[in-house]
Amino acid sequence: MSRIVSLLAAFILILGVTATQTVAADIELSYANFPPPITFPCVQMEKWKEEVEKRTSGKVAVKTFPGGSLLKAKAMYDGVVDGVADIGCVAFPYQPGRFPLLAGVDLPIGFPNSKVANAVLWDLYKKYNPKSLDDVKVLALFTAPPAVIMSKDPIRVMADLKGYELRSTGAGVAPLKLLGAVPVSMPMPATPEALQKGVVKGILSSTDILKDFRFAELCKYTTIADLQTTAFGVVMNKDKWNALPDDVKKVFDDLAKEHSYWTGKYVDDHGMEAIEWSKKEHGHEVIKLSDGEYKAWHDKVAPLADEWITATEGRGLPAKAFFDDMAALKAKYEAELK
Repeated sequence: MSRIVSLLAAFILILGVTATQTVAADIELSYANFPPPITFPCVQMEKWKEEVEKRTSGKVAVKTFPGGSLLKAKAMYDGVVDGVADIGCVAFPYQPGRFPLLAGVDLPIGFPNSKVANAVLWDLYKKYNPKSLDDVKVLALFTAPPAVIMSKDPIRVMADLKGYELRSTGAGVAPLKLLGAVPVSMPMPATPEALQKGVVKGILSSTDILKDFRFAELCKYTTIADLQTTAFGVVMNKDKWNALPDDVKKVFDDLAKEHSYWTGKYVDDHGMEAIEWSKKEHGHEVIKLSDGEYKAWHDKVAPLADEWITATEGRGLPAKAFFDDMAALKAKYEAELK
């Protein structure tokens, strides 16, 4: 008899677990991302998943696909629109010309960190509501920290960049050319071998990769230049969004700005951690440009903003107003988000 009671109890427990799983799987969403799991776009993805599942009390389950396992970087936006993934993380500069107004955020205007850039990006999005994002639901927006130069040799003045080969892609190519360097486009996984063979002598990117990709082992110097950012958007398929119940939509909307800001703080902190790790483990040197040198670099790349304004206004978009607002918001958040 006791055995029968035990079996019945176990059966009831299994039914209870199954029922819980059914509730938890009531809404299942796929979330695609393209970088490796250790990188900050994927760390924020897992944080967003955790918050959504917690705030919906398990009503929503999110399955994540990092490392391009569901969609590659350049296919991400169309893949979400077409329903290959319900949600995806899009790097806007990876599709030149497709997000013309938002491209202004990736100009080398001297954002000091990701926290400031994220706050500016969010406000600009809410004010201008770019038509280039009309066919998706935006769930979060954030940027990489401003780009620095990680190199085998010390870069202390602009002349040190003349003819210097640096791995760069997207919005980083034009600034490097103006500064006299030679940008070389290649996938990030191919960069360590290229550094070892001397195909490139450094990288233009954000400091988090010093530790995440262990580039501090190959690049002994980092020059802080506050060049371009890389803006990202977490976007959702419109049909999937429209099918969500109102209480779940509210959770997503309430989380959007909060999560965007969280990502900025996380990646800034992680970048500082990477620098300290690089100094301790590899004797890495961080070079801060003199005030005069910093100004010279930014004066050199300033024409890129004028070119972007002219080209984007030519597409019938309010680029000058967007740029002026961006400059004002940058100053505002630099004062507020120290």
